[in-house]
Amino acid sequence: MPLSRQLSDLIALARSVLRDLRAWPVRGPRLVDELECVLSVLLAIAFAHALEVRHVGWAAFSGYMVMRSHVWPSFKRGALRVLGTVAGAAAAWALAPQALPSLWLTGLALFLVGLATFYLMMVSPRGYAWLFTGLTFAMVLVDGLHRPEEIAAFARTRVVEVAAGTAACVIVSALSTLLVRRHLRSGFQSGYEWWVERLIPWHATAFVHALQAAVALALVPLAWHFLGLEALGQAAITIAVVMAVPLHAVAANRTRAKLVHRFVGCAFGALIATGVLLLAHGSVAAILAAVVLAVVIGRHIENGRHGIDYVGTQFVLAMLVVLVPDNFHAPHLEVGLQRVAGVLLGIALLEPVRWAIRLPASRAGDVSPSGQRGDAGGD
Repeated sequence: MPLSRQLSDLIALARSVLRDLRAWPVRGPRLVDELECVLSVLLAIAFAHALEVRHVGWAAFSGYMVMRSHVWPSFKRGALRVLGTVAGAAAAWALAPQALPSLWLTGLALFLVGLATFYLMMVSPRGYAWLFTGLTFAMVLVDGLHRPEEIAAFARTRVVEVAAGTAACVIVSALSTLLVRRHLRSGFQSGYEWWVERLIPWHATAFVHALQAAVALALVPLAWHFLGLEALGQAAITIAVVMAVPLHAVAANRTRAKLVHRFVGCAFGALIATGVLLLAHGSVAAILAAVVLAVVIGRHIENGRHGIDYVGTQFVLAMLVVLVPDNFHAPHLEVGLQRVAGVLLGIALLEPVRWAIRLPASRAGDVSPSGQRGDAGGD
């Protein structure tokens, strides 16, 4: 892509973000949604620390992503997220003894599971659960590269992290539905619609898109072998959430814009989070203030009407996984910086793969273009 076009896209994206931030609500359903997300994230952090999970930021992001405008869709989305997480963790735990002794077998397992789950994510009515099956499988197996003897603990903590964030979200959503939202004059459909309206047994575009994600995931063990990066699991997460694009967007040739938005949001959030870590000097109050601000800004952009919602989602993801410390008594700058490196490595692994494996040209009628902001993944 010509450099002039890239700069033009980035300038247009920046203008859209600024336009949306100028329209900040002072009341109404959109503000309620943003405050719900803040409370859900903070409660998820509290639950995660009480349960002593390994990655508090992942629980916090679950609390953010599950939130919808009513308790029932929040519950359904959370149930699929937990179900997929349990399936992925169990599969990684079962295959780890055979896969982990060999770098190539680990890469092959990531490729095969990634290909299957990402394809099903795009064509199945329960795509959200399939996304988390593949994502959790990759997270647990990549973590096992560092310490294979702790693979069962890794699998267990992933389930607890997602369950803690989901429980926090459902509690906040239920209270808001009963006490706040029923008094609002009009409803508000926040966030994404994440299902595909019809099951498509075979779709070439979905397969090639899943193939791109699977090849990028298969490269993660090689990157670990050569780089030895502790937070390499973040690279797998980045690849998965960046490629969680709905089928109708891929078939309508909107993938490039969506992925640019995801790249920008993720990279921008990681860089800002790094700056906060450097300036906070371990201050818990400063870190929590930055987390709250990031959630409000990200959700505001996500719920905007300028077609840049993915920027907000990825911005929050990067901020939470980098900023939220696993131990508030002794937050470590090194851990946050390693996670930033993992985010950037995931992007660096994915982009050459997408360039080498091109999506086929879409055909009219391949997939229904319905669903305004549909997202199989929502991450």
